[in-house]
Amino acid sequence: MNDDALLAEQLAYYRAGAAEYDRPYAERAHLRELLTVVDELPVTGDVLELACGTGQWTTRLAARARSVTALDAAAGMLALARARATSPRVRFIEADLFAWRPPRRYDTVFFAFWLSHVPPARLTAFWDTVAAALAPGGRAVFVDDGPAAAAEEEVLAGRPVPSVLRRLDDGSRYRVVKVFRDARTLTDDLSARGWSARVRTVSGCCVGVAEPPPGTGTCPDAAAGSG
Repeated sequence: MNDDALLAEQLAYYRAGAAEYDRPYAERAHLRELLTVVDELPVTGDVLELACGTGQWTTRLAARARSVTALDAAAGMLALARARATSPRVRFIEADLFAWRPPRRYDTVFFAFWLSHVPPARLTAFWDTVAAALAPGGRAVFVDDGPAAAAEEEVLAGRPVPSVLRRLDDGSRYRVVKVFRDARTLTDDLSARGWSARVRTVSGCCVGVAEPPPGTGTCPDAAAGSG
């Protein structure tokens, strides 16, 4: 299965499973505790949130930010996020994150449990997009699963793109990209790309803050700054 087909199936999973998305937050204490980590992270100014899901993180970002622009490709997820995050500082956009390009720059780019859903072959393009979205002095802030989370997944072995099989309540099954990385691997990868990164492990998950290489990142409204 190539990247395009797998990513289409991944998107279909999130569109079909929006109503079930919040269940892990209700069932797993470490996820609820992890939500509070945002209060300790350098989330400031105008924030771009990638793959916002049902808005679990969006509300906390809005409490820290001047504005939040939250993107997701699944309309059902966005409907739930809009109901949860009602702050006038939040704006939602439905967009395919693999095709979307930032029209302006932001002080913070945040993404939770999204990096592990990016196929390795698209990782360079993803980090380039993040760099293009950051204003001078801006930071990428992210949270994602660590290797321990693999025990909770149905990992598909021998696939060209690391992936897992997920099931919804109606019995439907979907293949989803899932790349489990530890804090050291993430730090080394970003360092190799010229980023300055600090990644630590919190409740078995990776929490990172990264700054792009100097002089990188261009977008159509680059001259406008972060606005």
